Amino acid sequence: MAHSAAVTKAVIPVAGLGTRFLPATKVTPKVMMPVVDKPAIQYVVEEAVAAGLGDVLLITGDHQESITEHFERAYDLEEQLAARGNDQALAAVRAPSELADVSYVRQDWPRGLGHAVLCAAEHVGDEPFAVLLGDDLIDERDTLLARMITARERYGGSIVALMEVPADQISAYGCAAFKPTDEPDIVAVTDLVEKPETSEAPSNWIVIGRYICDPAVFDVLRQTPPGRGGEIQLTDALRTLAVADRDVTSDGGGVHGVLFRGRRYDTGNKQDFLRTTVEFACSRPDLAADFVPWLREFLAALE
Repeated sequence: MAHSAAVTKAVIPVAGLGTRFLPATKVTPKVMMPVVDKPAIQYVVEEAVAAGLGDVLLITGDHQESITEHFERAYDLEEQLAARGNDQALAAVRAPSELADVSYVRQDWPRGLGHAVLCAAEHVGDEPFAVLLGDDLIDERDTLLARMITARERYGGSIVALMEVPADQISAYGCAAFKPTDEPDIVAVTDLVEKPETSEAPSNWIVIGRYICDPAVFDVLRQTPPGRGGEIQLTDALRTLAVADRDVTSDGGGVHGVLFRGRRYDTGNKQDFLRTTVEFACSRPDLAADFVPWLREFLAALE
């Protein structure tokens, strides 16, 4: 059964405090930290646009003006670059403001991902929408978000991205129980558990930071009490939808998962942020020719 409501809007929560990266995030939002030469948030917005989502809502917090400024025109800087004939830098400066229709909603206090998503209710209205987390970067060669949108069109309800991880990583994420469908790498989610102990996890498949949510999730979030960490968890609301006894082909019903086997970069901690930066630099044609040989020599010297 096809579901006609198109996914055109992306919601990106960016109001986190970024405590793992202090003191760098004392005045600079974590999503504005650069991966090579672009802030992490720009990669995420570019991913949304590549999947056809031209309406992007950022859920911001206190002292995050630099995020909004990044996606606005910088006329004084553009004039200076134009006067110097620096067309390459001028194009790079203009690119963020030309990506999408970017708007903002203020989250008064970071009370969990579920609360951040609920802040988008008025903007989203009665439409399905994507949620992208700024900590997770998906390689541009892996069209995960487009695959999830296609799954929503076929199955309706909400769609989560699932990735298999070693057992010792499960407790840091939401984890899914599921059963197969007749389509490869698409599963019907039967349960979701937020950050379970390894011994209690229903599988090794975690929920990563990409979601397609049915608007029915808003009513569930309004009734969802604070969960783990005293925060309103999106995982808890999706679990309610997953275990509800309803026709999964009806609007608002059921949760399906896309099993992702591609390239994901977690920038939520220092080690993975450094790995991501190195991997991105090594994949850049304009940098790799010099950077990779230097990296090899540096590592050889360490050994």
